[in-house]
Amino acid sequence: MIKEIGIFVVAVILAPLIGGFLSGIDRKLTAFIQGRYGPPIWQPFYDVIKLLYKQRLLVNDFQVFSAYMYLLSAILSVGLFAIKADLLMILFIMSVGLVFYIAGALSTKSPYSQVGAQRELMQMLAYEPMLIFFAIAVYNVTGSFNLAQIMTHGKLLLDLPLMFILLGLVLTIKLKKSPFDLSASEHAHQELVRGILTDYSGPYLALIHIADWYELVLILAMIAILWSQNLVIGALIALATFFVDIVIDNITARMTVKWMLTFSWSISILFTIVNIAYIYFRR
Repeated sequence: MIKEIGIFVVAVILAPLIGGFLSGIDRKLTAFIQGRYGPPIWQPFYDVIKLLYKQRLLVNDFQVFSAYMYLLSAILSVGLFAIKADLLMILFIMSVGLVFYIAGALSTKSPYSQVGAQRELMQMLAYEPMLIFFAIAVYNVTGSFNLAQIMTHGKLLLDLPLMFILLGLVLTIKLKKSPFDLSASEHAHQELVRGILTDYSGPYLALIHIADWYELVLILAMIAILWSQNLVIGALIALATFFVDIVIDNITARMTVKWMLTFSWSISILFTIVNIAYIYFRR
């Protein structure tokens, strides 16, 4: 029990540091691809620290509560993943936090927040089936949703190559990368201003950024356990996926919400059916 608490605490401390560092690499690499110098790698940490010292301005109390709940759910998801808890419970907790995040934006009267929150909800509807199908496929191979049992399989990537691609798509949507840059206007699409983030400011916006770092690490960890026989190799596979997402972000245009839902649901169903059939043929 003491060991699990220690692992939980270490994961909670390290995850935002890793997530912030990767966000800095993301910004630096994006600048390089676009022919710019870009900010220093540590810029995301400077931004968050600056936001934490900003004046506390809020639209309503529920919005503040939502920001804290989003961060809390992200922290719990990463901590539970670190102690190898139940995969379905982790996905559920992550989803609850996102619901609060969306509800907080919907609680304001800003049209930009409203539209951004509605688009974030559509993005949630796009990638949540992917995560559920991923869990189902993992269960078909390992016979368990428990991460400790799942990680004993060692080389899930060989059994679930298409689920690996789905997780890459989930990462792209979660990071709000093109072609799924719909809800927060990461690339300055002016019809949204800052979308779902418009009315989150100061320390509350900092909480959102930190929660995003936790979720980035969580999705990368899900990719890494597909090669749990050697987690160093698994981590390298996850990082390679992250870098591919950055490249895709810089070479694709933003698509519509309808296109995103049609594409994600079609790919999810097709890849899941084909991958499960592949599992049975391998047996």
